[in-house]
Amino acid sequence: MLIQTSLSLCTLRPWHSGDQEDLVNHANNRKVWRNLTDRFPHPYTNADAQNWLCIANEASRNHHLAIAYVGKAIGGVGAIAGEGIAQQTAQFGYWLGEAYWGKGIASAATSSFLAYLEALGEFSRLEAPVFAWNPVSMRILEKLGFKREGVLRKSVSKDGELIDSVMYAYIISPSLSKTASELKPEKF
Repeated sequence: MLIQTSLSLCTLRPWHSGDQEDLVNHANNRKVWRNLTDRFPHPYTNADAQNWLCIANEASRNHHLAIAYVGKAIGGVGAIAGEGIAQQTAQFGYWLGEAYWGKGIASAATSSFLAYLEALGEFSRLEAPVFAWNPVSMRILEKLGFKREGVLRKSVSKDGELIDSVMYAYIISPSLSKTASELKPEKF
């Protein structure tokens, strides 16, 4: 599966073993780590990259894709499937190497990934909690059509601080779903 973005040199694609060096290069950055969950370690080592490549490619209801620029992995997008009574919900997230911030890549990649998830029809709700200190991610989600549902006061501890998180959600219309055979790569 290869999904083109609206930026001609960017694609979303599965992670592969050749991404390990790029992954460490872009993920081992405190500014990147500061806006992600504890699943994303810091410092980010070769062992962490190898572990991630195994997780990202295991068979599951989760979806993890690399954001690639001219073939090199520079970030990632993902949807982690809920379980039990939350099986129709997925946690939606993304990250991008700092060298690529401010170039429209995150917006283009998340837009294409959202269209892909809508077409799959596996989830009816996507949730994206954002740390209160990250207004850029909030704007990206709002541009995608995510709605701000509320502020979870003092709900997360990150980087030695107890802070608020802001919950964003996107409801997927059942009419947007397609069968897997109808999915075709799209430009983003």
